[in-house]
Amino acid sequence: MNTVVTSKEEILKTSRELLQKQGWSAVNIRSVAAACDVSVGSIYNYFSSKTELVGAIVESVWCEIFHRPEKEEAFQDIRSCIVWMYARMEYGCKQYPGFFALHSLGFMQEDKPDGRRRMQQTWQHILSDLCAVLKRDPNIRPDAFDECFTAEKCADVLFSLMLSALLRQEYDPSVVLEIVRRTLY
Repeated sequence: MNTVVTSKEEILKTSRELLQKQGWSAVNIRSVAAACDVSVGSIYNYFSSKTELVGAIVESVWCEIFHRPEKEEAFQDIRSCIVWMYARMEYGCKQYPGFFALHSLGFMQEDKPDGRRRMQQTWQHILSDLCAVLKRDPNIRPDAFDECFTAEKCADVLFSLMLSALLRQEYDPSVVLEIVRRTLY
């Protein structure tokens, strides 16, 4: 057993690897401790319960999937951003089969307030990025947004369409790109 205390980041990294290899059914305090080669108590130093651990893992997976690239080309205009996001959704489904449909969206249930808060926090980052891209995209016509149809509302609609595609495991952004072309350009 490892006598060195493992960091929270290392626990989450190892948990993501466990999730990838064995699925959600294999993720619990004991299996994560064993995979990290530490005692169960070491995991409890960072996470007070399995629920808290699972919530942190879900947040960690979402952050890995939608981690902004070092090259900012994907965020120069909304079309590039959407193509990048669909590619990341496909990557996420390949890396973590069943993650989106089976578990992370289950955090929206009322009995999982911490998970729901973490999901909404992560989604808010994605929405903020989409909105920022919409506001600075030079290709969007000047009258595309008004007090009824704001960049924020547009980002919300685009993100909802992407989440819907994610659940259906459809990674072709062409329909969303056509909506953008017809609505904003």
